[in-house]
Amino acid sequence: MKVKHWMVKEVVTVSPEATLEEAIQLMKRHAIRHLPVTRGERLLGLVTESSIRQYARPEELSRMVREVMILNPITVSPEATVDEAARLIYRYKIGGLPVVENHRLVGIITITDLLEAFIELMGLLRSSSRLDVIPREPEGLDEVMDIIRQYGGRVISIGMDVSPGGEKIYYIRLEKLPVEPLASALEVSGHRVISIVD
Repeated sequence: MKVKHWMVKEVVTVSPEATLEEAIQLMKRHAIRHLPVTRGERLLGLVTESSIRQYARPEELSRMVREVMILNPITVSPEATVDEAARLIYRYKIGGLPVVENHRLVGIITITDLLEAFIELMGLLRSSSRLDVIPREPEGLDEVMDIIRQYGGRVISIGMDVSPGGEKIYYIRLEKLPVEPLASALEVSGHRVISIVD
């Protein structure tokens, strides 16, 4: 999944010559916390709700954005994956990234956008069923998948963890279906179904 599919394309921006009062009002009006500073389409910097909080005293609200903006903010390409964007946000402890292509601001992606992407990827908002399975052999996932297909199961996502005993546990989210017969078939074939969510 690429950033360009999840970023906000209609970005609210501010001029470097705007006052902090104007920047704060823009953020309030649009219910946003990240405001790219641009001249034309070129990204010059970034102001965020937290970065301007220290300047919120009445006597400082007339300062220009260029005086307090974050210079050289961390950015991401529209062709980057959402995983890469999530790693940047986590690593730098920031809430969003301007999306830049050839020095032009083309979007912004925030923690909320990434959460939406991961929820979609995991199928959490779709009507679904889930099986947590330990295959009978370490490389037995293929056989588990064959049985799921035989029972008409359609996979939305698969997660994997390792149990304290070193066994691989697969968390298999499926489009909604009756899972009891499928779980029984897996058990008969020697796989351990440790949890089902119908």
